[in-house]
Amino acid sequence: MRFAIHALQRLDAVDLQFEADSADEARCRAEAQGYAVLSVKPVRDWLSLRGGAAARFPLLQFNQSLLILLKAGLSVVEAIEALAERDSRGDSREVLLRLHQQLQTGLALSAALEQQPAVFPALYVASVRANERSGALIEAVERFIVYRSQSEVLRKRVISAAIYPSLTLAVGGLVVCFLLLYVIPRFSQVFQDLGDRIPLMSRLLLQWGEFVHAHGLAVLGGVAGFVAATAYALAQPGVRGALARRIQRLPRIGEHLRTYQLARFYRALGMLQRAGIPIVASLDLVAGLLPASLQPGLAAARRDIVEGRAISDAFQRHDLTTVVSLRLLRVGERSGQMGQMLERTADFHEEDIAQAIDWFIRLFEPLLMLAIGLVIGVVVLLMYAPIFELAGSLQ
Repeated sequence: MRFAIHALQRLDAVDLQFEADSADEARCRAEAQGYAVLSVKPVRDWLSLRGGAAARFPLLQFNQSLLILLKAGLSVVEAIEALAERDSRGDSREVLLRLHQQLQTGLALSAALEQQPAVFPALYVASVRANERSGALIEAVERFIVYRSQSEVLRKRVISAAIYPSLTLAVGGLVVCFLLLYVIPRFSQVFQDLGDRIPLMSRLLLQWGEFVHAHGLAVLGGVAGFVAATAYALAQPGVRGALARRIQRLPRIGEHLRTYQLARFYRALGMLQRAGIPIVASLDLVAGLLPASLQPGLAAARRDIVEGRAISDAFQRHDLTTVVSLRLLRVGERSGQMGQMLERTADFHEEDIAQAIDWFIRLFEPLLMLAIGLVIGVVVLLMYAPIFELAGSLQ
């Protein structure tokens, strides 16, 4: 969620916007960068009131189409107008029409993009601004396409790897619910006269079946309420933030999550460095990519860099490096190719994380299948235990 912050910096009033899970997190991020926060408000612009058009605007596809038209010789105004006329989706079309109107008034592309901060991220606007001054707008668009495409690779890999376990878990859960809410209540009616002659666990399971049979609507309402409450809780930024903090404390998973967050940070910082934006300004633009736990370290590293300390030393001092990234940053400082080395650092860590995800999925899938099979098997065995007991007593 985006928050608008009114703050003071060296007695000058400034207005900022931060992506954060809560107002407190946005305040902490601003204070970590040296701002005296006066107020924090969630951004409620015309896009968000229409149901989140910013999240649905295809920024990568927009840049890919824009690049083709610019290379074909169209001006920026003509290219934006053509894209607006082609787009049939209401929300995206409104974004492009508004952008075209602002360009027609004489605004530069970066200034027009800046008027819609919920759609166009600040680091994208900064990259465009830095390159349009030198007439290298095509290079800026190409660079952002590469940045966004590579940033999406790992996310798509995680999603594709999680599809099969999610389906397995969903199907297994539905089977267990079917047994507990439909099959067992009917079994319980058949064996309710056996009394203490059946095993304890089977008796408890059959008692559950009798309860469901007598209060079926109440049980279904309770299950639906629990699912709705869980979904509502997970939709709250504070709950998601607390859950993320707990995950970060897990030994191996937390380490990989921190590496992933640093990789995103390095990639965005590398793109801005290659665009020629000064390092301090670049750090301010990409600060929102780091979680709240790393924000104080970033603010301290920024102060060290302003005071003249090397980037690699400042990052190492405030726990913003890994063993590999520290070496690559030092190579970038010696060669003068810091932007390229930052992007290579992100490539290395993202590939390392992708391998860890593949290993985890290969281990997790059979364990998940085993656990679901075990739960279903135990339920079925407890269901049929009274039958075995009855057959034994007849013999």
